[in-house]
Amino acid sequence: MLKKIETLIESKKDTYFTLSDRIWDIAETKFHEQESAKTIITILEQEEFTVKTNIGEIDTAFVASYGSTGPIIGFLGEYDALPELNQKAGSTKKESDPSLGTTNGHGCGHNLLGTASLAAAIATRDYIKEHNIEAQIRYYGCPAEEGGSGKTYMSRAHAFDDLDMALCWHPGTDNAIIGSPTLANSQAVFEFKGKSSHAANSPDMGRSALDAMELMNVGANYLREHVTSEARYHYAVLDAGGMQPSVVQAHSKVLYLIRAPKGYQVKEIYDRLCKVAEGAALMTETEVTVHFDKACSNYMPNKVYSKLMSEVMFEVGAPNFDEEDLAFAKELHDSLTEDEKKFMMVPPVTPIEKQVLAANQGKVLADYIYPYNEALANVTMPGSTDVGDVSWVVPTAQCIMTTEVQNTALHSWQWVANGKTNIAKKGMLQAAKVMSLTALKAIEEPEYIKAAKEELEAVVKQTPYINPIPADVKPNSLGL
Repeated sequence: MLKKIETLIESKKDTYFTLSDRIWDIAETKFHEQESAKTIITILEQEEFTVKTNIGEIDTAFVASYGSTGPIIGFLGEYDALPELNQKAGSTKKESDPSLGTTNGHGCGHNLLGTASLAAAIATRDYIKEHNIEAQIRYYGCPAEEGGSGKTYMSRAHAFDDLDMALCWHPGTDNAIIGSPTLANSQAVFEFKGKSSHAANSPDMGRSALDAMELMNVGANYLREHVTSEARYHYAVLDAGGMQPSVVQAHSKVLYLIRAPKGYQVKEIYDRLCKVAEGAALMTETEVTVHFDKACSNYMPNKVYSKLMSEVMFEVGAPNFDEEDLAFAKELHDSLTEDEKKFMMVPPVTPIEKQVLAANQGKVLADYIYPYNEALANVTMPGSTDVGDVSWVVPTAQCIMTTEVQNTALHSWQWVANGKTNIAKKGMLQAAKVMSLTALKAIEEPEYIKAAKEELEAVVKQTPYINPIPADVKPNSLGL
């Protein structure tokens, strides 16, 4: 089976390389991925998938389906970029590329992520078609993972409800199963409105929205001492009230992103921040309006599927890098500071990770695989992903595959620079093979599906899933 999957994916690799490069070039941000989505849809329609668009009221979200009977397997694809990360491809120094015509950049590798999931979906479809296997294959076009929680909106629209398995991956610096939960989060804009006045002649007549926002931020920073230690929240000023200091600022906006291990903890912190904002408005005699933007649940890895995917990963193997790859990787690794070189995607928490790391010390590209470690289910990752909401609805498994140089941080210029290299593309194809083979093994051995669904049902029975985005909140790209 593996040899056949390898042949199916490798035979179409030029299409996948062209696609990932194109998505990298246009680098469209959340809810604006029109051309990226259109390009992927074109390929899927050529491959005889039936495509349904505008999922969850998002015009860049879609579901492509093949087959009408048998288990339903979903491959999750992402294709959104990040703002202000424009970077010249293949460079080992920080330098922008004006020819791209955008200031955005793929600092999380979603050009690779969406393409590998596409390759896995097509290869799985090709295999079941050739061998007359009853199964239904779906590719989910999932926009706005970066700050938009596209999958959470899609989950609210019940797009994943009937799946038997959801598979995904993430570009990374290592080869491993994502066996740890992530943080839940929510995001909201706090908008203050005051009264303008001359800051020198009649300051008493003004009511400063900027003062209110700054007081809120001060209060929020004091609140950090009084929330659960695993929580974190961040803010970005969207509107500081204008460019003229001699005018009392009558308007301001600040965007807050709140994270915590559980959704209810996020909600508690959000409610307290709302009270801090109300207090700031009271102190300054201004008004505050809260615009809830988006949220996502904590990721809950399915152990049954994670173990299966780990076995498959060892069967498929790590990417095979050549001397040219290693030379580039060494030069890019040299651009990292000593502090930056401390970053690790797979933390050496237990003796298992420490042993693998010790045996491969000094390598700039990971050509080894970490075994699945169920103990990591008790170690919460510091980031968030909207795959979390999928995992509460359908048994879900993810892996990371080496597409990046060791110690490279996500959302960095180095990550963007490496996005079109052979290193990235080799890892992308290996990830596609892992996902496709994992799906086929589950299709051919339905006890995996049964056990995985029983595992999820036991969890949801104790803690029912509640979609964290209120019904009246619509997908948007401006935080309002």
